[in-house]
Amino acid sequence: MGQRTQADRDAITIEIGYAVFSGCFAAALAFGAVYGPALAFTFPGSARMALELTGAVLAATVFLLRTAHVLWRFARRPEYDGR
Repeated sequence: MGQRTQADRDAITIEIGYAVFSGCFAAALAFGAVYGPALAFTFPGSARMALELTGAVLAATVFLLRTAHVLWRFARRPEYDGR
């Protein structure tokens, strides 16, 4: 196995940053879609808590899936041979 060049290391760093940023953005959208109605309308405390918990679990799941998807896709690109 050869050593990675500086360009390879930079590409990996940028891809990780993009994966985390896009994962956070997608998670925020998912949380807002679930918890948003609780902010707009009046719900009992238990329903508000259920929406908050559901939104948090969905957001965490979306973050993990989005981040993993972006990084797997990067690793499979023909330009990146995984040296």
